[in-house]
Amino acid sequence: MNFAIPRNNISEMLLYIWKVIDLPVILISDFQYRISFDLFLLSPNKAKPFIDNCIENEFLIKDDNNFVKLSEDLYQQINNWQKKRKLVVLEKMRDRKKITHLSKETTNFSVLLNAFVDKGTLNRSVSISEAAFELLKYDHTKGIIKSKIKGSEKEAYIIYIDINNKVLQHNCNDFETRRAMNKKFCKHIAKLFLLLKEKNENIAEFFLNQIAEDIDKWNFSV
Repeated sequence: MNFAIPRNNISEMLLYIWKVIDLPVILISDFQYRISFDLFLLSPNKAKPFIDNCIENEFLIKDDNNFVKLSEDLYQQINNWQKKRKLVVLEKMRDRKKITHLSKETTNFSVLLNAFVDKGTLNRSVSISEAAFELLKYDHTKGIIKSKIKGSEKEAYIIYIDINNKVLQHNCNDFETRRAMNKKFCKHIAKLFLLLKEKNENIAEFFLNQIAEDIDKWNFSV
C-alpha cells in the first residue's frame, strides 16, 4: 500500500481512506468522525464538504438512511488491490517459511549461502518480491549472472557476477557502504540466490562455491 496521501485527487483520497477503514458501508456521521478524529486527515469543517463532494461526483453512493458505500468502479479497484495484497502477503509467508527451513538445513547450498549472509539480511530478503527481479543472463558455462531489480530508487539495481574475472558488482547502498568491503551479500543478492535455487539448486550452488573457493581473489564492488 502506498502511504503517500493523495490529497489533490478526490477519488484517490477516498480510496486511501477506504483501504484503512475497510467497511462495506458506513454512516455518514461516523465516516466524518473517522476521517477527522481517527485518521486525522481533515478537520471536521473540511471532512463534510469532502464527503459531499464524493457523493456529488458519485464516488460514494448514499442511501435513504444516510449510509454511504463506494461506487461500483471504486469498489472494484479496492477489490483488485486486496487480491494483489493477499498474493504479496502469501508470497512473503511462503518465503519466510523457506528461509526458516533453509536456516535449519545442512545442504551445501545452505552452508555456502549462510557463509555470505547473516540471519537478519536473510530475513530482510523476504521483503523483496520475486516480481522485482528480471534475470538478464544466467549462464553457468560462461560463469555469468546478471539481474535487474526494481528498487525504491528511480534507477533499477543491477547484480553482475563474473566467475572468470572474479567480479561481483551491485549498486545498492547497503552493499556499497557495508557488505562489499567485508565480501558479504546484501538482501538483494541473497534473494537472487534463493530464486536461482528454485530454478536449479546445483547451478546456484556452483556459483556460490566458485565465489567461496577463491574469495580472497574476488572483487566485490559497485
